[in-house]
Amino acid sequence: MKYAFLFLIAGIFSLHTYGQQTQQADPPISDFRTIIGQQVPSFSFEIEKGKKANIKDYKGKYVLINFFATWCPPCNQELPLAQKQIWEKHKDNPKFAFIVFGREEGWEKLDPFKEKKGFTFPLLPDLDRSIFSLFAPNGIPRNIVIDPAGKIIYQSFGYEEAEFEKLVKLIDSKL
Repeated sequence: MKYAFLFLIAGIFSLHTYGQQTQQADPPISDFRTIIGQQVPSFSFEIEKGKKANIKDYKGKYVLINFFATWCPPCNQELPLAQKQIWEKHKDNPKFAFIVFGREEGWEKLDPFKEKKGFTFPLLPDLDRSIFSLFAPNGIPRNIVIDPAGKIIYQSFGYEEAEFEKLVKLIDSKL
């Protein structure tokens, strides 16, 4: 009985410690497969049904890449803000592109989701995580900003209001 109580206390302490570790503002470097200053990994993607593009096609622009899922609560909190505070402000700037990938989701989920939410930025499929896996092993939402030379100048994991404001300020300052 005494040992069972000790195991219970140890278990509670472990869960408490784990919970604190997962709440940290800056995720460990292992949460990223890319680093700031690195050239963006090369990848192709479907920009429209049946039409391919390559990230290299965006050289000369600031590119905001977002990874999300339709079922993800923090993603659904962040994307409407991105629509209003980033996309609506900069969508007509020829030096800016916003590319949003639905992780493990295809056109059949993304198109109705986009229409229902009223988003006007591109929502593109990454069915097999082939693009996402270039940047991270897991965890959404994610944002990556690439400069006109193709270098990563910003990346974030998760949604926090202060971090999102930092992203908005960065994009505003560059455009």
